[in-house]
Amino acid sequence: MTAIPLETLVTVFGGSGFLGRHVVRALAKLGYRIRVAVRRPDLAGYLQPLGRVGQIHAVQANLRYPASVEAAARGADVVINLVGILFERGRQTFDAVQGSGAEAVALAAAAFGARMIHVSAIGADEHAASHYARSKAAGEEFVVAAVPSATILRPSVLFGPEDDFFNKFAAIARVSPALPLVGGGHTRFQPVFAGDVAAAVVAAIEGRAGEGKTYELGGPEVKSFKELMQFMLAVIERKRALIPIPFALARMQASLLQLMPKPLLTRDQVELLKRDSVVSDAATGENRTLRGLGIEPTSVQAIVPSYLWRFRRTGQYQRLRHG
Repeated sequence: MTAIPLETLVTVFGGSGFLGRHVVRALAKLGYRIRVAVRRPDLAGYLQPLGRVGQIHAVQANLRYPASVEAAARGADVVINLVGILFERGRQTFDAVQGSGAEAVALAAAAFGARMIHVSAIGADEHAASHYARSKAAGEEFVVAAVPSATILRPSVLFGPEDDFFNKFAAIARVSPALPLVGGGHTRFQPVFAGDVAAAVVAAIEGRAGEGKTYELGGPEVKSFKELMQFMLAVIERKRALIPIPFALARMQASLLQLMPKPLLTRDQVELLKRDSVVSDAATGENRTLRGLGIEPTSVQAIVPSYLWRFRRTGQYQRLRHG
C-alpha cells in the first residue's frame, strides 16, 4: 500500500479528548495538516501548541447533526473517528454517539472519498448485555457499510497522563479507606498506552494496516482488575482494603451512583465488567495487533508512575524528589 503524503489534510473527530490529544500530537510531529472536529472548538485551544502555526485548526461538529459532520470532513484526505462516551446523558446516548454518530462520520468520509479510520473498543458485540458494547458493534457495522476499506482499531482500557482509569481510582484511594472490586475483581484487562493507539492510527494512515481490517490493541500484559488496583496502590504508596462486591449488589449500587454528574459506576458498566477486555486469540493469530503494525506495546510500569505520583502523600513525594 502507498502511504499518504504528509501534506494531506486529516480531520479528527473527537480530537480534543484524552485519546484525541495523543493522536493530534502524533500527527503534528509528522507534519500532517489537522482539522480537529469537536462540539466546542472554543475549548480546544490547548491543542494549538502541539503543532506549528496554522497546522492545527479546530472546527465545530456534533455527530448528532450530519450537516456539521459533512462540513468538517469536506476536503479531508483522511477522516478519523475517536468519539465515544462512557455513560449516557440527555441526547448524548450510546446509539446516537457511537452508533448513528459513527455512521454520519463514515458517510461523510465516503462522500469525499477520504480514507476512514474508526476507533472502537475491544468487546464490541451486537449480542452483548452492555448497551455500550452493542452500540460500539453497531458503529463498526455502519462504518464498514459506508466505507468497506475502513480500518477499525479496538483498544482495551486506555492509560496515560489524563486517563479516566488509573487517575480515577487513585483519586478515590486518596480519600476512601477501601476500593470495591466489582464481581470480585476477576475481570481481565490488557491496558494499552494511549500513545501506542495514536501510533496505530498513524500506521493506518501510512498504509501499514490492511484496508477493511480490524485490529485489537492491548498492552504487553493481561491483568485482573484486582491486580491493577494492587499495582495502583503500590505506585501511590497507600494501603487500602480491596472489597469484593458481587455483580448483583454492584448493579444496585450503580442505580444510585449513575445519577451523579460524572458517575463512578453505572449499571451498564457493571454489565461490561462481566466480560474480559483482552486481545482475542483470533486477532493474535492473524497478527492484527500492535505488533502486527510494527509497534512494541508499552507497559503500565513504564508510564503510570510518571503521573500517579501526585496522589502520594506530599511528604513522601518531597522525599522522592529531594532524596
